Amino acid sequence: MSGHEFVTVDVFTDRPFGGNPLAVFPDARGLTEAEMQALAAEFGYSETTFVLPPRDPAHTARVRIFTPKAELPFAGHPNVGTGFVLADRGRERDGVMLFEEGAGLVEARVARDSAGEGMRVTIAVPRPLMLGATLPPAAIAACAGIAESEVVTDAHRPLIASMGLPFVIAEVAPEALTRARPAAPAFARLSEVPREVGLHIYARDGDCLRARMFAPLAGIDEDPATGSANVALAGLLLSLGDAPAAQYDIVQGVEMGRPSLLHLSAHRGPDGIRATVGGRCVKMLRGTATL
Repeated sequence: MSGHEFVTVDVFTDRPFGGNPLAVFPDARGLTEAEMQALAAEFGYSETTFVLPPRDPAHTARVRIFTPKAELPFAGHPNVGTGFVLADRGRERDGVMLFEEGAGLVEARVARDSAGEGMRVTIAVPRPLMLGATLPPAAIAACAGIAESEVVTDAHRPLIASMGLPFVIAEVAPEALTRARPAAPAFARLSEVPREVGLHIYARDGDCLRARMFAPLAGIDEDPATGSANVALAGLLLSLGDAPAAQYDIVQGVEMGRPSLLHLSAHRGPDGIRATVGGRCVKMLRGTATL
């Protein structure tokens, strides 16, 4: 039998039992793909990451991301949490790490506080904003268990957006966001959307945005903090106006009892709209998986 160390962290929070939990295997050498998938299912978190040596020695690591059911080419909170774990072990160079992933190269930047203790990790997503098909408000309302009239279409209709991982994004009324519940049969009827694509709904709350993400057909009824969905949202919002850049604070996970705070920025670049997402993390558990 061989043992593999794992660490769990709560991502996008500054307190234990908040944010989105993540399991990280800092040295996954020797694990097969089937074992990685089995370990991700065993933890049952929305994602688990496995750190491997990079193909290019100029990069920090190759990172593989698994949900309990499948591997992902990219995801937000797993990169922030993995960056936190590796930075805590001194793996960054001048505050920067580069992760090789299915969707491309992900840059992670580390900002430490004045005492050198706490840190915020911010990642730059690997791809520019891509917008896809629009969807009928009635279908979105059915998926979220709200009234069609509570789907807000003043700024944009519900649509597919991606910056490395696609999501359906829709604005809803603030009170509807609070009482929304995922309805798996309605998700199954969205034939134009792959089963693994989640629904990211948001509402405006003063200068802040509140959001929730449902993906019941991918085994995630609700996610407490979804970096990849929120970067797509930030990019989408920037695309609706003429500003060269914008910043957003997004609160998620409140209804689950796991409040999360994500710091987003989006800007126009030569190849389209790019975005970053960052936040704090909290160390939780450490152990060994024996296989």
